[in-house]
Amino acid sequence: MDLLGRLGGLEARYEELARVISDQRGSVNPMEYKALTRKYARLGKVVDLYRKLRKTHEQLGEVEQLLAEGDSDLATLAQQEKEQLAREKTALESRLYDLLGSSSDEGRKGVIVEVRAGAGGDEAALFAGDLLRMYQRYAQSQGWVVEVLSSSESGRGGYKEVVFSVEGEGAYRWLKYESGVHRVQRVPVTEAQGRIHTSTVTVAVLPEVDEVEVKIDPAELRIDTFRSSGPGGQHVNKTDSAVRITHIPSQIVVSCQDEKSQHKNRHRAMKILMARLYERKKQEQEDQIHEMRRSQVGTGERSEKIRTYHFPESRVTDHRIKVTLHDLKTLLDGRLDKIIRPLLETEQERAVEKEIAELAAT
Repeated sequence: MDLLGRLGGLEARYEELARVISDQRGSVNPMEYKALTRKYARLGKVVDLYRKLRKTHEQLGEVEQLLAEGDSDLATLAQQEKEQLAREKTALESRLYDLLGSSSDEGRKGVIVEVRAGAGGDEAALFAGDLLRMYQRYAQSQGWVVEVLSSSESGRGGYKEVVFSVEGEGAYRWLKYESGVHRVQRVPVTEAQGRIHTSTVTVAVLPEVDEVEVKIDPAELRIDTFRSSGPGGQHVNKTDSAVRITHIPSQIVVSCQDEKSQHKNRHRAMKILMARLYERKKQEQEDQIHEMRRSQVGTGERSEKIRTYHFPESRVTDHRIKVTLHDLKTLLDGRLDKIIRPLLETEQERAVEKEIAELAAT
């Protein structure tokens, strides 16, 4: 891809957007103004790297011209400068690919992950707990912060469902590839005859959004409070601290009961609701009107897998890119880069083209 040729029009768009922001300062809704300045800041990062790359190209051209003239006295110095400029050019192109390869969604710091037990009963719930720990360890290695927003534990120590947020630079860019059906094949602890059991867990990864991107009319919400169930002692059983929010137009329902505070549960539920509504909105814009989580994770049937974890052979296979690793323990310990990076690189070329088009239309 000719980056310079593709990015040439963004510089003029950046300067035009600066004038628009200056003219509208103080005359528009603060939230809309915030969104406008956010777009301007992102475009500014791209234009800054573009200008540096353009200058490096110009300098390379001058040095190559000098070498072509055959001046023996300057040949050694010119060759050294050419090699240095070539390294700088490669580094700048790499930075631009990284920046452009992460869309406005992927650059978000916040992400919400929903993990649910699928086919397989208790064994599926136990593996949902394994995946939660895997993501927590991966997040820790990246310097991200994980907070469990909602959970429903199973009787054997796993999870029927667990929803958690991950806060950190690039969290959505890396974790979005986890969306889908994860299939596990292993011998359950309760299996006396050592037979391999196949179970599934579904994972949905949603970018966290703010109110400027998802506007919710309070009149379209039904908010119910009820007494929490499960662990928590007397307080859980005697106060209506749990919150259920129903978005009436979409019929999306979110429940939170993990906190003792009704206010905190309500805040968490709204956070999840906004992420789900944003994902619904994106799919509609792309003419892919499907129920949000179903489009990401299917029905949870064993045949709809994106990845298989085979414990007897310590093998992990990602079926989207046909990559197999024989290091299951390391992966479950949170070392996901080896399997996520190839997915990221495969999509990067497409994402770069898409991002350039979106920035030009900003």
